[in-house]
Amino acid sequence: MLGTTYFEPERSQEVQHKLDSNLAVAKKNFQEDPSEENYIWYGRRLGYLLRFNEAIEVLSEGIDKYPQSYKLLRHRGHRFISMRLFDRAIDDLTKASQLMTPHPPEVEPDGAPNKLNQPLSSTQFNIWYHLALAHYLKGDFEKAEQAYIECLKASYNDDLLVATIDWFYMTYKREGKDELAESLLGNITDQMTIIENDSYYKRLQMYQGKLKPEDLLTVDPNAEDYDLSLATQGYGVGNWYLYNGDTTKAVEIFEKVISGKSFASFGFIAAEAELARMKNNTEQ
Repeated sequence: MLGTTYFEPERSQEVQHKLDSNLAVAKKNFQEDPSEENYIWYGRRLGYLLRFNEAIEVLSEGIDKYPQSYKLLRHRGHRFISMRLFDRAIDDLTKASQLMTPHPPEVEPDGAPNKLNQPLSSTQFNIWYHLALAHYLKGDFEKAEQAYIECLKASYNDDLLVATIDWFYMTYKREGKDELAESLLGNITDQMTIIENDSYYKRLQMYQGKLKPEDLLTVDPNAEDYDLSLATQGYGVGNWYLYNGDTTKAVEIFEKVISGKSFASFGFIAAEAELARMKNNTEQ
């Protein structure tokens, strides 16, 4: 969105080997049986390597073969977000939300298991979550709000709850619906069990006044997930300054976020989208 080209990063030999091995298994399974599930995993494994164009190509072929597959649409919609193609993501995820309606919620297996090796989200949650996000990234906060209402209904554990409420809170704040935003924070307590979404939890604690903005910008540079944490927490802090009227500070933090390496993370994409909108508004 700002004219920058991103490239697949260099990884440690161990990490690269694991990603390549997982892709090889998924490709072999797909070649032996091009089922809906194997199309999904082949596309997902390409996505984890940040080979988004190839992932979209595989998932598109799968959708041609299985046109009623809301699962394939969910994953292609996600990768369209990765590619900054928000309108195409919205088309896929809207269709997925319609196709999934008769089906009961089902746990979505993780491609990168958490520390408990326990999948935390459902396909239905992920469809609403990514649809809401795509609207948010476009700056269409009204449509994002409607999708987050549905996403909240599908948030059945603390990790999903903090992820949804964080983006929902920011959506309400951007709409100027401060009372509704504050009402969401009543769901966030000190007793929550968070397995994956610690950065979202910290952002919510900042909105509650329990953490200071600078607390979230202090990320251990030696941590394994440094770039992801910087992008996720940094965007939340930058956005906090933005809707509280300090645009200069917001821009400074957004630029810090996009100077990192986590270009596929939602915080990075959101910071990029904000800067692109500001640039566009200045030029008009």
